[in-house]
Amino acid sequence: MKSLIAQQHDLSHPKRQIDVINNHSEKVKSFEKFESKMEEAGLYPLKPTGIEIFQINVGYMCNMTCKHCHVDAGPDREEIMTHETLEQCLEALDHPEIKTVDLTGGAPEMNPHFRWFVDEVSKLGKEIIVRSNLTILDTRKFEDLPQFMADRGVEITCSLPFYSKRRTDAQRGEGTYDKSMKVLKVLNEIGYGKEETGLLLNLVYNPVGAFLPPDQGSLKQQYKDRLWSDHGIVFNDLFTITNLPISRYLNFLVMSGNLEEYMEKLITSFNPGAAQGVMCRNTISIGWDGSLYDCDFNQMLQMKTNHGAPSHISEWNLEKLNSREIILNQHCYGCTAGAGSSCGGATT
Repeated sequence: MKSLIAQQHDLSHPKRQIDVINNHSEKVKSFEKFESKMEEAGLYPLKPTGIEIFQINVGYMCNMTCKHCHVDAGPDREEIMTHETLEQCLEALDHPEIKTVDLTGGAPEMNPHFRWFVDEVSKLGKEIIVRSNLTILDTRKFEDLPQFMADRGVEITCSLPFYSKRRTDAQRGEGTYDKSMKVLKVLNEIGYGKEETGLLLNLVYNPVGAFLPPDQGSLKQQYKDRLWSDHGIVFNDLFTITNLPISRYLNFLVMSGNLEEYMEKLITSFNPGAAQGVMCRNTISIGWDGSLYDCDFNQMLQMKTNHGAPSHISEWNLEKLNSREIILNQHCYGCTAGAGSSCGGATT
């Protein structure tokens, strides 16, 4: 039996995380394989419906180290997408089937080529989403970005664990809530979150413990009511995202003794309807080094595209990628549990 220190050491290596899920205990080993669930639902092998969304992780560097972060991002991460790789992304994006470019990190704003790339994507006429932690926009170096993004019609999707200070700071660090409220007010002043402007401002909820998100519609209304009454803040939509058992969240589950119970909860909550709408079916994930993945979570586990599909952006081939089989494993239960989970929230 490994010590807790040894277990935590294992979790610092992405390639070992799947093994930790599958082999942590005899009970975890006995869980029904995700592929079997999908086969029963008539969804195996899982195939793409067509790539509409380019989700590009432009780097793992971040000004924060959030407890739930599946990217394991932080200030000490040095992985940053180069100008050359971004140019290769632009070449691949020159196709009408791809409608949306979803920029994520880390804090995507910290990539030194961020402004240039957003400009170039904007010229292609693509919809642009930037996934921000909000607090990065409260720094002198990046305080011009709200207006920069508004001028280019960028959709901003922001992490806000809860509408209360206590729960937000518990997950993302002391002072996070106040900074987030400050930035949200700035975004509102520019026009973000207001229906008449067309500038979309969305919030993201991640559970703070070992449980599934509540009903997305009900929680959205709670957020709207509280943020308006407490701060006069408005936003467009709220996305609830299930925490997947990888990276820091997997570490939390193992160290708190909740891994087996959480996996059981995900498996018993498997929803075939949610499985049909998982984001990997219409999205391709590009890692900071240009590697291709079926989703952002597979990227963190270094599970590249397979079954004859290209594995790097320099080898881009839309036809082969659209005909590939999507790689699945036990962590995929997170996206198919309950109402489902994707970067755009619930799938059912």
